[in-house]
Amino acid sequence: MVVPLPKKEMMHGYSEIIEKAWESRELLKQKETREAISSTIESLDKGKIRVAEPSAGGWKVNEWVKKAVILYFAVSKMETLNAGPLEFHDKIPLKRDYDKLGVRVVPHAVARYGSFLGKGVIMMPSYVNIGAYIDQYSMVDTWATVGSCAQIGKNVHLSGGSGIGGVLEPIQAAPVIIEDNSFIGSRCIVVEGVRIEKEAVLGANVVLTASTKIIDVTGSAPFEHKGVVPSRSVVIPGSFTRQFPAGNYQVSCALIIGKRKESTDKKTTLNDVLREYNVAV
Repeated sequence: MVVPLPKKEMMHGYSEIIEKAWESRELLKQKETREAISSTIESLDKGKIRVAEPSAGGWKVNEWVKKAVILYFAVSKMETLNAGPLEFHDKIPLKRDYDKLGVRVVPHAVARYGSFLGKGVIMMPSYVNIGAYIDQYSMVDTWATVGSCAQIGKNVHLSGGSGIGGVLEPIQAAPVIIEDNSFIGSRCIVVEGVRIEKEAVLGANVVLTASTKIIDVTGSAPFEHKGVVPSRSVVIPGSFTRQFPAGNYQVSCALIIGKRKESTDKKTTLNDVLREYNVAV
């Protein structure tokens, strides 16, 4: 059951209902609880609320919204869904009315209900999961996947085969965040709450997890980051030597080899960076 979108001041009441239901699943039988969950997912779908949002000094994770997504699975029933000759059997319906949203969706792209797609988003044959947020004019290229609750900014390009990880549990875990004007190269993997700050460029095959060393090699000495790629960084795959009982072996890392320039147009900057640093995308 989907009820009308709530006013902003009503969301606090819904959060309290959902928090109580999280502690006691018996409350899922109550109409009030089911309506609060349905309204929350509807608000996610319309972009009225987000699993994570920018706040002073970083990003704030709205844990109660993640709980609502998990509880939505609990209160939803399996149904057969048809899309032309294709048949699906699932608890979550597919997103609809792309023309009204101003979104271009190429067959066989799939976005689940409860994900948000901003105006001008393009989905090539790809997949976007519930709770994800993709802001205006971003491109989800062929075979790219955007996991549950991942946050994608404006004018982001997710190149072919890139995998943006999702997260529902643990509840306190931050989702993957790709900020505005970033470029994620082919076959990149970004998971475990890694944040890519504005205008960063990841070359092809960069793999970033929460424990991946992100090493800035542009200065006289290496500087290590973890979990965050600084804004305008140009990143390529790398490796470092690590000692094990059986000997020394190469372990994957990511190397920051330069910065995008602020002085030129974003698209021009991207092309210049790829030529200047010979980054594969």
